[in-house]
Amino acid sequence: MNILVGDIGGTKTILSIFSQESEDGKPLAETSFPSAHFKTFDEIVHKFMSGNDLKVQKACFGVAGPVFGNHAQVTYLSWEIDADALKSKYKFSAVGLLNDLESVAYAVPILKAQDVFTLTAGEPVKSGNIAILAPGTGLGEGFLTYENGRYIAHASEGSHASFAPVNDLQLGLWQFLKQKGYKHISFERVCSGGMGVPLLYEYLKSIQKAPEPDWLKEKLAASDDPTPVIFETAHDHERPAALAIATVDLFIEILGSEAGNLALKVLSTGGLYLGGGMSPRILSELQKPAFLEAVCDKGRFQSLLTKMPLHVILNAKAGLLGAAAYGRSALN
Repeated sequence: MNILVGDIGGTKTILSIFSQESEDGKPLAETSFPSAHFKTFDEIVHKFMSGNDLKVQKACFGVAGPVFGNHAQVTYLSWEIDADALKSKYKFSAVGLLNDLESVAYAVPILKAQDVFTLTAGEPVKSGNIAILAPGTGLGEGFLTYENGRYIAHASEGSHASFAPVNDLQLGLWQFLKQKGYKHISFERVCSGGMGVPLLYEYLKSIQKAPEPDWLKEKLAASDDPTPVIFETAHDHERPAALAIATVDLFIEILGSEAGNLALKVLSTGGLYLGGGMSPRILSELQKPAFLEAVCDKGRFQSLLTKMPLHVILNAKAGLLGAAAYGRSALN
């Protein structure tokens, strides 16, 4: 028996076929699609299935957006996904829909040593709650609780909670965004690749935190996505730009603050995992004292947070692995 598995995001959608029997993490087939090039998710499923001779009996999809029962809405697209319609059209025995962070969460217990980088080993509590924070196009949040001998994943839209500045620089950012007309400023607004990083750069430029070199200005103007340019420039040892470095530093500071918030809210004594597409790219910054200080800067609960293990998920396919694991065990 084979399972169709999907990681559905605003930027790209990956579809894979896994064997029900094999748990080695290797798909039988896999294709990545640029999400914005398709009007509906069904178009991608049809194209993928038409190009494969493998028979598929059931499907499970991780969706970047809220999931209610058998229906999901992708946050950054107009796609609406109906599990019952897909089940009927493709003759699947079952179709499961998970929030994308639920998918990543289900992968955490089965990740291998090479899939994870440990920032702090901490003092993990056996069967303790586990938190997952994933900066990428947006900012995903989720968590795991231990029930009846196994971990159960839970979705969250916690990144859309109100951004809380913790110092003068962050307060200035909040005021800057208010002046730009944002009525609600969430953590995702300031701590994501799609929206956050460009806004941080614009803010720091506006307060003349550092000069913007002409060559960087031209490079940003020529790019459809400024975030990779900003991060690549911050990591360029031959021609670094102080403004890009300051942007990444502010991003790291805010990410650490929200990581600590999430850890406290779900009491993640089993560990806190950073996933998403951005975390492995900023591994060097995450290893600096400033990040851990931002995570643990929670007053009387600083010592508790210091004991919580902190890891980075290196495996970019964690969402697919988690959806496959859920499909194998929970879908009949």
